[in-house]
Amino acid sequence: MAKVLCVLYDDPTGGMPARYARDGLPAMDRYPDGQRLPTPEATDFTPGELLGSVSGELGLRSFLERQGHELVVTSDKEPPGSEFDRHLADAEIVISQPFWPAYLTAERIANAPNLKLVVTAGIGSDHTDLDAAIDRGITVAEVTYCNSISVAEHVVMMILSLVRNYLPSHQVVRDGGWNIADCVARSYDLEGMHVGTVAAGRIGLAVLRRLAPFDVHLHYTDRRRLPESVEQELGLTFHADARAMVPNCDVVTINAPLHPETQGLFDDDLLATMRRGAYLINTARGLIVDRDAIVRALESGQLAGYAGDVWYPQPAPADHPWRTMPNHGMTPHISGSTLSAQTRYANGTREILESYFAGTPIRDEYLIVDGGKLAGTGAKSYSARS
Repeated sequence: MAKVLCVLYDDPTGGMPARYARDGLPAMDRYPDGQRLPTPEATDFTPGELLGSVSGELGLRSFLERQGHELVVTSDKEPPGSEFDRHLADAEIVISQPFWPAYLTAERIANAPNLKLVVTAGIGSDHTDLDAAIDRGITVAEVTYCNSISVAEHVVMMILSLVRNYLPSHQVVRDGGWNIADCVARSYDLEGMHVGTVAAGRIGLAVLRRLAPFDVHLHYTDRRRLPESVEQELGLTFHADARAMVPNCDVVTINAPLHPETQGLFDDDLLATMRRGAYLINTARGLIVDRDAIVRALESGQLAGYAGDVWYPQPAPADHPWRTMPNHGMTPHISGSTLSAQTRYANGTREILESYFAGTPIRDEYLIVDGGKLAGTGAKSYSARS
């Protein structure tokens, strides 16, 4: 029987909720593009529960233990001597989330001789060394699309929060103040601005669709150009790459996967080409931008604001400069971990495990690495070592 090692974030500081803010979730069976939601054979939780923390266990314990498998759940993932490393030595399956990633480096993979399957409960498998997984023949899978709309909604929220100066204005109220001039001195309308996305996959396109009613000018760049019908529907302007797009934009949102072509993309040089006073949103991956270049751009006023919920490493240390830089709207990595999304990625994780244990194919859209090569969604989204 298999040892399943699951790394999840810590429980709420006050303990697991005794009651939730809402009763249940809206009924859905398909994503906007028609892909069906995860369809496990059964579930052992109530939709809308907190599943992504340690005590939530992604709702997997009963399912796994009924079949005689061992489930180890921990939030302790940082070497040296972490619980994760201790159990990795004989684990067959590793599950973690992008929000609290278990970084499966080539060294860790080399120290896990029994490892056969790595599952991301969410979207984005860059915390696994995909080249090492390819070399070892390890299958890597994720729950594609499970939280794409969750992230897209978060992006729109952050754009409006920065442009309208919402967070500082809210703090004025919390502090007992009422100085309207303090609040509006950095507040603008989004209407009429030029907004561009780096990558227009499921998340990027969903952002564009949600922004279109705001009467903005929409731009995008992507490896693959969208169909002409979509460009015309949304009034999109296509650019060959980020360097060609960003000088034209007042707001730029990054919705690309992390791979060698995107790592460090937004450095001092690229930021200098943006319009002075532009806003940058990053819910993709922290390493797509240069950490210190972002701080410098905010301090100089080149950027009017930066918001996102992705950092490197995660969790970010207490002295990370993004915590204290001016005019930011950072959150911990929460955009894709709403209670709505947790139900979908927990169900998707179980569906992947059911397929694995039954020896049946894992859905192609869930695959990142399989059979010693990039596969499924991974072949479209990532670049392997040549």
